[in-house]
Amino acid sequence: MALRNHSTSTEFILLGLSADPKVQALLFVLFLGIYLLTVMGNLAMLLVISADFHLHTPMYFFLSNLSFLDLCFSSVTVPKMLENLLSKRKIISIEGCLTQAFFVFDVGGTEIFLLSAMAYDRYAAICHPLLYSRMMSNQLCVRLVWASWSLGFLDAVINIPLAMNLNFCEAHTIPHYSCELPSLFPLSCSDVSTNLTVLLCSTLLHGFGTFFLIFFSYARIVSTILSISSSLGRSKAFSTCSSHLTAVSFFYGSAFLRHLIPTSGSPLELIFSIQYGVITPLVNPLIYSLKNKEVKAALRRTLGKYCFKMW
Repeated sequence: MALRNHSTSTEFILLGLSADPKVQALLFVLFLGIYLLTVMGNLAMLLVISADFHLHTPMYFFLSNLSFLDLCFSSVTVPKMLENLLSKRKIISIEGCLTQAFFVFDVGGTEIFLLSAMAYDRYAAICHPLLYSRMMSNQLCVRLVWASWSLGFLDAVINIPLAMNLNFCEAHTIPHYSCELPSLFPLSCSDVSTNLTVLLCSTLLHGFGTFFLIFFSYARIVSTILSISSSLGRSKAFSTCSSHLTAVSFFYGSAFLRHLIPTSGSPLELIFSIQYGVITPLVNPLIYSLKNKEVKAALRRTLGKYCFKMW
């Protein structure tokens, strides 16, 4: 669909995080460092999981997909933000803006579904250890990942094409560092009631649907852990799911709230967006490596193998 026929302008202006050139320079260095660490951390997780056969299990299959998603998610928004921090004309075309919003929906939605699949994996491992290999077969794991990607894509397909029909004839200034769908609605002079309704319904269905799966899984996990008689057994069981629970808290809460609160250009919106779009992809590899003995052992083996080859 030709967007130019429906708009009085072909560009948006992204205000970003600050208008002060000195602050922008500091922010560029900060977020460039964060992005490079994010790329290296997630690539390292992918390398370690693929290279070490000890990690060829359902849990690490999901974790490798999570690392790939985090790599994609950060790359959707951060490079454009870095470009704008160095540029005087902080513009993005309407087509580019909607494309960015599409991939934010797609990758972000996929990650939420994948986190719920990972919660089910932890439920199977802790509550049904003897049936774990049967419950989490290779075929099921692949299907859960494909389902996560398909549902995330469906969520984007439902919301973004509706925005392509909007007429953007107001001020084209977005008080944000990236194009997120809620930020576009105040810029339109078209009726956005349908868009808002679809966004709200899809967010609630998407959010509460995955939340129910995660809540059910962890309710059963907590019940099982509390029934373990030894404190060492309880601690060991809890340690297997603490990393995932931390990752869920970081990503799920901020992403869900960002798409439910009214758009006003407040600092709170930027904080939520930065948390789930920039910080979470950075900390996930740290969460799963620093709190996981298997990953740390695999990392040492992989580094040792590569160092041995170099010598």
